[in-house]
Amino acid sequence: MTTPAEFYETHRELLDKAIEAAGARDYWSAYPESPSKSIYGETAAADGERAFQALLGKDFPIEVPGATTHVATERSPYGIELGIRYPKAEPGELVAAARAALPGWRAVGPQGRAGIAAEILRRINARIFEMAHAVQHTSGQAFVMAFQAGGAHAQDRALEAIAVALAESTRIPGVTTWSKPQRGGDPLLLEKTSTVVGRGVALMIGCNTFPTWNGYPGLFASLVTGNPVIVKPHPGAVLPLAITVQIAREVLAEAGQDPNVVTLAVEEPGDGIAATLATHRDVRIVDFTGSSEFGNWLEANARQAVVYTEKAGLNTVIVDSTDDYKAMLRNLAFSLSLYSGQMCTTPQNLLVPAGGIETDAGHRSPDEFAADLGASLGKLLGDPKRAAGTLGAIVNDGVLARLAEAGSLPTVAHASTEIADEQFPGATIRTPLIARLDAADEKAYTREWFGPISFVITTESTEHSLRLFTETVRDHGALTAAVYSTSAEVLAAAREAALDAGVHLSQNLLGGVFVNQTAAFSDLHGTAANPAATASLSDSAFVTGRFFTLQSRHHISEPSDA
Repeated sequence: MTTPAEFYETHRELLDKAIEAAGARDYWSAYPESPSKSIYGETAAADGERAFQALLGKDFPIEVPGATTHVATERSPYGIELGIRYPKAEPGELVAAARAALPGWRAVGPQGRAGIAAEILRRINARIFEMAHAVQHTSGQAFVMAFQAGGAHAQDRALEAIAVALAESTRIPGVTTWSKPQRGGDPLLLEKTSTVVGRGVALMIGCNTFPTWNGYPGLFASLVTGNPVIVKPHPGAVLPLAITVQIAREVLAEAGQDPNVVTLAVEEPGDGIAATLATHRDVRIVDFTGSSEFGNWLEANARQAVVYTEKAGLNTVIVDSTDDYKAMLRNLAFSLSLYSGQMCTTPQNLLVPAGGIETDAGHRSPDEFAADLGASLGKLLGDPKRAAGTLGAIVNDGVLARLAEAGSLPTVAHASTEIADEQFPGATIRTPLIARLDAADEKAYTREWFGPISFVITTESTEHSLRLFTETVRDHGALTAAVYSTSAEVLAAAREAALDAGVHLSQNLLGGVFVNQTAAFSDLHGTAANPAATASLSDSAFVTGRFFTLQSRHHISEPSDA
């Protein structure tokens, strides 16, 4: 057995670096994002693929307290048969098991819990190729993106949450001596002990598109702050989180802890156990990524819990002018194409003044801009192999339905087309669609069209674009915003508008950084300042609501060594 304290000492240098990086906000990464043999080993890729293949069509090897049956709910967007069966338990059994594990987990203390969490991450990273295949074939991400976003970047986000949680939960010293001078006598002496107490059972509700990247921050923040966690995956993306829970339970057992500190909650589609668990009186923390409809429901109905949601919104680009038109188009085309627009950060509404924009390539009207952007998409995605590696696959039928609906609009400027993947003939792959709208078409563009669908919207002027941006984000939310302009005054106005709207802003992105990508330890994800999210990954507010600090005190005759 390895004690929690020993795990902490093993990973202490890593945790210290992570805390420092979270404070500095410069570039830092603990987990290499390149699937290179020189980094992960000569056989790591083949070993990981074999491990993934060995899981197909079988019962997944994991214990779930109170499990009575097995369910298989996943379908690969790439067309291969998965057929993995997971043990299913009643929600009440999972909550009871988590509650029973809580006192022992609380007694471990923040450092021990952080050490165990860091060891869980180390073992997840050791299985990163297996995890990449799991993410690819449940979410539809292309393999390299699944390795990066679903593997290394998700692990960085987890470590960031661990670091912030550890720093915040150890800010108050565990033991202090209080001495108050007394006139004509000895001072009053008290010894005061402060204990971090988790809020209670936590529920992490996973999403279909980014099960690890979006799921890990809440999972690990809750663990380090003393809360047992029930992990409830999306029925379409169970495997990445099942592997995570399997590893977590293994490490917990080795550390002498109740493995039910982390449990897996699966369901048949339509069972609704997320709602049942989220409103259980003993569930005190809920983390959710997914639709605005269910996120809003959780915020309104999970009244006994603190609820951290990341939903969706109207990500907006204000186009005013540029001195590098081709680079702007390339950057926007890639942003719209990456993972077929199935990212909560993908731009949807591109606002262009009716008078057009000034560029180094000449004046461009809104129609010309839309056509040029479509041409840039065509160039980027012209080679099917490259296109498949950028687009990934369509994750579910809801995206296809929205794409079909958008395709029937009378103002489609760039139609979506099918792409064939020679490696996976059964993959469902579509290129982005661009439609033209006017500012008056509010019914269309104030609705979220999750997937490869974007609108070039004509406004009266850049000033009107900024007003429209502020109003729509205030009302409907957004996770990202961008502006392109050569005017210092416009850029300043856009920054003020973003502050008023409560959204992060990117300015004049032209190179290898894209509006829909964020870096752990530097970029915050979500703001909690507009309707798209009640949380920001990962700031202090994301962790401090997960625990209380309780004190005890007693008289002493002299200061103790502690």
